[in-house]
Formats: sequence, C-alpha cells, structure tokens
Amino acid sequence: MNSPLSPEASLASAVDTRIRRVPTLLADGRELIYFDDADTTLGPARRADDRVLDERPGTASMRQDPLTAEWVSIASTRQNRAHLPPARFDPLAPQSPDNPSEIPNVYDVAVFENRSPSFGPGLRDGAGDADAAADEIADLRAVGIARTKPSLGRCEVVCFSPDHDGSLGTQPTSRIRTIVEAWADRTAALSALPGVQQIFPFENRGEAIGVTLHHPHGQIYSYPYITPRTERVLSSAAAYRERTGGELFADILESERTSERVLIAGEHFTAYVPFAARWPIEVHMLPHRHIPDLAATTLAERDELATLLPRLLRGIDALYDSPTPYILAWHQAPLHVGRDDVRLMLQVTSPRRAPDKLKFLAGSEAAMGAWIGDISPEAGAAALRAAIEKADASA
Repeated sequence: MNSPLSPEASLASAVDTRIRRVPTLLADGRELIYFDDADTTLGPARRADDRVLDERPGTASMRQDPLTAEWVSIASTRQNRAHLPPARFDPLAPQSPDNPSEIPNVYDVAVFENRSPSFGPGLRDGAGDADAAADEIADLRAVGIARTKPSLGRCEVVCFSPDHDGSLGTQPTSRIRTIVEAWADRTAALSALPGVQQIFPFENRGEAIGVTLHHPHGQIYSYPYITPRTERVLSSAAAYRERTGGELFADILESERTSERVLIAGEHFTAYVPFAARWPIEVHMLPHRHIPDLAATTLAERDELATLLPRLLRGIDALYDSPTPYILAWHQAPLHVGRDDVRLMLQVTSPRRAPDKLKFLAGSEAAMGAWIGDISPEAGAAALRAAIEKADASA
C-alpha cells in the first residue's frame, strides 16, 4: 500500500535552530557538513580543506543473486580503507600538521561523504516522479540471470566527536541531541537524491563487530534498492493487514508495552527486548505514533531520543566489566512504497552472550537464515533492566 506521506513531507520536518549547520566541500568535491551543539563553544568560521587529493573512485557495480533476488554491491575500493590506525593518524580527527585527516577543523559533529563508498557517488539521471519510482522498484525486484546495475546512491560518515575514543553512548546529552538532529537532517536531504530508495543510519561499535576505526562514528547508507529485510517487513505488514485489518507495528507496540520485556518507557518512545529476539542482546525502540523516518520526528521526540539513547547504551555497557560490541541500526520506511506500513524503529544488537563469549553465525543462521537463540528474551530483558538501573545510579 502506498502512503500519502512522501519524501517531500520528510523534507518539511522540524528544524532545531539552536543547532548550527555549516555546509562546505572537501578538496575533492565531497560534501562536508558541520553540526554545532546548541551549547557549542565553536565559532561559525571554518577553514577550507587545502589537501591535494586523488580523483574520487568511480561508482561500483552491483549484481543480483537470482536465487534470492537480492542485490550485492561489489565495491572493491573499500579494500584500501584505513584499518585501526593509531590515534595520531586518525582520519576522523580534526586535521593537524602531522595528520591530513578528512576534517579540516575542530568540530562537534561532522558528516561527510565516504571516500570509499559501497554506494555512489553516481546518482540516477533526473529527478523522476512516483510512476518512475514504481517502475524502478518493479525492475529491481524482477529476477534474471547475470543482472548488473551501477551501485548508485551515497554513503556518509557521521563523526560523533572530535575525540579519538568513545562511542555514541559515551557522549553528553547535548552532543547526542546534535547527532539526532544530524540524522534527521541527512535523512531528509538524502531522501531527495534521485534513484535512492531507502536511508539507513547506523553505528558499528567494537572490533568484534568489525570496525576499522576506533574513532566514535556512525554511517548513513543511501540504498538504490529496498533492502531485503525491509522487503520482508513490507510483505509481513501487508499479510497482517489483510488477515486482521490491523497495523502491524501499532499492534506489536501495544503487545510489547504490556510485556515483561519493557526496558525504558518514555513519553514518545518505548524500548523493549522483542518477543522473538535473535541475539543475546537485542533491543527494539518504537515511537508511540506512526513515523516513517527520523526526518518526520518532532523536536520533542528528538529531545527525548537524546535522553533515552545514552541510558540504553550505557545500560548495555553496564552488563559486563568491559565495553560491549554492538550494532545500532535505524530502520526507516522506504521512500516510495509502504510509508504508512513501516514505522521508524531503532534496533540494537550484540553477539556478546557472556563476559568472554560471542555468538557466531554458524551453519543454521549463516547458511539457512534459521536462528536459534541462546538466551530467553525475558531473561535478557531482566538483565538489561538491572544494568540500566545500575548505569542510571552511577550517572
């Protein structure tokens, strides 16, 4: 079912004028946007990037797996990206005489186009319309042999802090509020790019997850197709509506809010361990009203996220005596279909099942997509609630 909500509606979302936005370009033409905290000590002036850089690599290509209809981007330039450099060569730190990093100035939050993207920098020609988008989605869903397409779109890096160490959860509330504003701003802007079908902000935290930089940062992927997980959600939502007449996400939220798996209940959002959690640590957070993406949130909802996110992430860290690796993922509705069926949802997952043990995706999960949980969701929720209370008490 198509929604009356469109990408243009997201572009008209609220803007927090307390947070200054300063756009500029890097030396090779990539976009860089500074987001200054509401209580920033930084001035508005920014030094230009005077590095001499090689020409940007071309756009990668993607291939379709005809057995699943899924698209796989083959982005070989990613093999050349930095891998766990020492702090003095941190490519996300502010530039210094000894470190010609990606960001010329001291900053609060900075967002820039990835030099080694999985998607982009190429974009589809022309703005297109609703009919063109529908035709494009139908073509992407069609199955064929040896199908290839350019990996159009954009990948951006979101730097949470100029400091080398930390993560999203270690930032102060005012900084997390700036990060939430940056997510909303970039979701709106990237939604307007031609050929983009879905926007995905996320954070990978910890070497066990596969991070290549210790610097506290996340990324935003702008996909040229609807992702496989979202395709399954669209199918489930449609089947549920046909069978029950109900809205899947609304009914999930109603059920979870009365369960023993609730972790944090706010005015606008509720965080819980889902009924069928796959991972040893898995948390979902849903808004109390239908919101397709971060760009459509109100300022009050963003303010609440800035207080709930650190409580949740610090609670996850309080489970054990060392920081817990995790993936923080913002699931958002596709841009051209299903915007009244798919609700904005935060998902945080970790493979950590004990202080010194990780869950690996072995035969059943990796080959068949058939999951076996190691910890009951109710036990996981009880442990997380206690950890959140412990972290709150020490804050």
